[in-house]
Amino acid sequence: MAIKRSSMRNAVVLVALSAALLAGCANRDSIQVGSIPDDYRTNHPIVVGERERTIDLPVAASAHKVSREQAQVLAGFMDDYDAKSGAAVRILVPYGSANAAAASAVAAQMVDVIVRQGVPLSRILVNAYDAGAPDVSAPIRVAYSAVTASVGKCGRWPKDIAETSDNRHYANFGCAYQNNLAAQVANPYDLLGPRKMTEIDPENRASAIDAYKNREISGDFAGQSEIEY
Repeated sequence: MAIKRSSMRNAVVLVALSAALLAGCANRDSIQVGSIPDDYRTNHPIVVGERERTIDLPVAASAHKVSREQAQVLAGFMDDYDAKSGAAVRILVPYGSANAAAASAVAAQMVDVIVRQGVPLSRILVNAYDAGAPDVSAPIRVAYSAVTASVGKCGRWPKDIAETSDNRHYANFGCAYQNNLAAQVANPYDLLGPRKMTEIDPENRASAIDAYKNREISGDFAGQSEIEY
């Protein structure tokens, strides 16, 4: 009887030790897998924050007014300016350069172009900067701060891309996609959360419901559809 009891105790001890070892292995694997980010959205997150937007416009030493091309480029640059943000627009004009006089005259006309884009005159600041060399034609820089969606620079290759023993994607995976998505978003605030719903159009809703009840097709849909009903 003593031998049987001793054997039973040994069996119980072995079962308990085996269960403990298995539990330890399970917890260790879970911690290792869960601690390694393997999502391109985590590795290359889109960050929404205030950044400075700048554009450099070259000015010839013989120029005496803003050219049509310069005005068009500047107007396109200011299309992204949000008048509600209240950010100041800074025009940096070079001095001590070969085109200093021409840049001063062109900058004054650039102010008029920016005002026509809806920017109040009180928010436009004209400052000078040292060109650093008297024999160069330094550009005029226009800058303002705006909320922008951006991603870090791509091109990280910390290890051989052919090494796939860990069965994970490479470090640069998804970076270009995230950058393209951030650049295409018209309103960066949409990435932070949904907008408030606008008020309904009762007249339009009633017309849609009536057309549905009468088994009709709305005129707008029929006019734009390529299918003849």
